[in-house]
Amino acid sequence: MTRLKGILCGILTSATFGMIPLFTLPLMKQGMTFLSILFYRFLISSVLLAGLIFFSKQRFRVTRKELFTLMWLSVLYTGSALFLFWGYNYMPSGAATTIVFLYPIFVAIIMACFFGEKASLSTYTAIVLAVTGVALLSGAGSTQGVQLKGVLIEVISALSYALYIVGVNQSCVKNMGAWKITFYVFMFDTITFALCAQCTGGLQRIPDIGAGIYLFILALVPTVISNLSLVYAIKWIGSTFSSILGAFEPLTAMCIGVWVFQEPFTVGLAWGLVLVINAVSLIIFAPAMRKGYRRGKLVYITKIKKKHPGMIPYH
Repeated sequence: MTRLKGILCGILTSATFGMIPLFTLPLMKQGMTFLSILFYRFLISSVLLAGLIFFSKQRFRVTRKELFTLMWLSVLYTGSALFLFWGYNYMPSGAATTIVFLYPIFVAIIMACFFGEKASLSTYTAIVLAVTGVALLSGAGSTQGVQLKGVLIEVISALSYALYIVGVNQSCVKNMGAWKITFYVFMFDTITFALCAQCTGGLQRIPDIGAGIYLFILALVPTVISNLSLVYAIKWIGSTFSSILGAFEPLTAMCIGVWVFQEPFTVGLAWGLVLVINAVSLIIFAPAMRKGYRRGKLVYITKIKKKHPGMIPYH
């Protein structure tokens, strides 16, 4: 049951994260800089989370060690968000999303090299299927409008996000409540973006009520909800599986493009959809398949031993 909840949280995380361009690009078209957008995004998110913690009567107190850990986690999350938005200036959002989806590979490599996690063949197969599917979903095979600078920026964003995911699962805050972790990370992010904006021309005012609504939804759905579900997913199914389920992020972006902006549904998109679904299905069902295989093998060996007590079955 815990694994199922973790999978559902992982899917919810990536699906809501995929909505970021839907609320961000209209704000940028109104002339807002990405630093101002990120400041308001995390400010509103921090206030919402503070309210949740207060009314649920949880304690805000953290130890000095936890505070420093939360600070460097916020640096990683800041880097991921900052470079993601910055990359939008150099390439289409679909291509940017594809490159950021390199983070499952980074997570798998980090966990294998530094924490001794043994990834199965099904895990690596799922990563290959997911990345290939995401490339088809976003049309990343075309270099139109893509600059090398933008590619490097989005790679840094992906690496920062991978380090954040691993950090939440491997640091001293791994047993801390999801609301408290996310609140402190967002609070530090708010301070960081406020300082960055002041050093580059100052914070911009919210243009109008419509922009304010976009900022509120941006803070609620692809920020508060997605990050809370991410923390729960990491706790319940681990860093690697949580990152692989991120394949739903570009899938969400593709659906928004087709349904909201009337973008064409091509053969490449169809194949990408199939690959992503297969990748996620492999992650979800592979453990049950391995368990069933071992159980069937045990039953087979038991039957052989009963019929031929002296025979050792071939493995």
